[in-house]
Amino acid sequence: MARALVVGAGLTGGVCAALLGRETPRPAHLTVWEEAAAPGGRMCTACSPHAPGSTVDLGAQYITRSPQRAGPHARFYDELLALGLLEPLTSPIEGMVVKEGECNFVAPQGVSSIIKHYLKESGADVCFGHRVTRVDLRDDRWEVSTETGRPERFDLVVLTMPAPRILQLQGDVANLISECQRRQLESVSYSSRYALGLFYEAGTKIDVPWAGQYITSNPCIRFISIDNKKRNIESPDVGPSLVVHTTVPFGVMHMERSTEDVQELILQQLETVLPGLPRPAAAKCQRWRHSQRKKRAMWSRERLFGCLRCNRTRPQVVLARYFSTRDACNVPQGCVQSIARRLHPENLGFPMQARQVIYQNAAVSLGFFPKSVLWLYRNHWNLPNFFAICQSNLVSIFCYHNFHFY
Repeated sequence: MARALVVGAGLTGGVCAALLGRETPRPAHLTVWEEAAAPGGRMCTACSPHAPGSTVDLGAQYITRSPQRAGPHARFYDELLALGLLEPLTSPIEGMVVKEGECNFVAPQGVSSIIKHYLKESGADVCFGHRVTRVDLRDDRWEVSTETGRPERFDLVVLTMPAPRILQLQGDVANLISECQRRQLESVSYSSRYALGLFYEAGTKIDVPWAGQYITSNPCIRFISIDNKKRNIESPDVGPSLVVHTTVPFGVMHMERSTEDVQELILQQLETVLPGLPRPAAAKCQRWRHSQRKKRAMWSRERLFGCLRCNRTRPQVVLARYFSTRDACNVPQGCVQSIARRLHPENLGFPMQARQVIYQNAAVSLGFFPKSVLWLYRNHWNLPNFFAICQSNLVSIFCYHNFHFY
């Protein structure tokens, strides 16, 4: 039985695993490796150490469905809404700008519940504490190494880490990316910030008229949410939870400091924004080094419209991605069409024996990256190797620029 590995248990990894498990043409053993202790990535939900029922979203705060994506992604929304994993956002968020035709949603069980759903659906073996450090080609299979444990070999590998993590990988994978492509990946930049989750005892009152508020006058704090209120899960038996997202300048300035020191700085600033706030029973400070993509790598239209051949020797490599246009919402569809068109043997310009494919995606909506992987997987599964890199940057099953961290 063929073995497939998805590296990363965030939204991209979870959805890709689910679609591979659901639609692969022949039996395969599917594995997901995640370096953190829990799934979610930048859609993580933290629990109070004293009351597991008290949770807070430290990453994405709500999800926006744009009118451009309402039709193409309707089945994903319908499924998540039917399962109760998504609900319309009805609580007031002060300072939120809603554009015409947009709909906002929250996850009552926490945003990580969406990833957990897709991982469960995939049937994959999910392993945490697995930080991939090296990828090599061994006997027509990909040998993947971690910081701990023995290397394992796979026929299909999909990486979903941020670009800097991909560029840190050692082994043959480093040699498959040309110097030009490496410079393009290095040009991708991210914003950095902190998130602080606060958990309170049952019966604690936080008397504010809003569930969330954008802050514009504080050098440290950008967004505050009474998280259980925002998600409509207030209960007398569970204390409230609050999340603070910092500004990017604050995050950049203090990125290398300890989370304990940063937590104290945020609490001091929070006191000036919400004077008299009760003392929390527990807190969780999250460092987001790669929070949101600020700049994506750019490929010119002359370079095959988002599809680039990495080398012309066997085994051959194709680097497929899309680039920025003014109509950003339509870019992913063009990218996938480009991938399918360029990877057709009559158009590709090299034999069907091409055995490695790198898919480097700077910001793509769900339903586009997984579909392209599935197309390649179905049409090339008879070949010994399939290798894909999905660089998620800001990946959402809805619309990449409407995935809200703050």
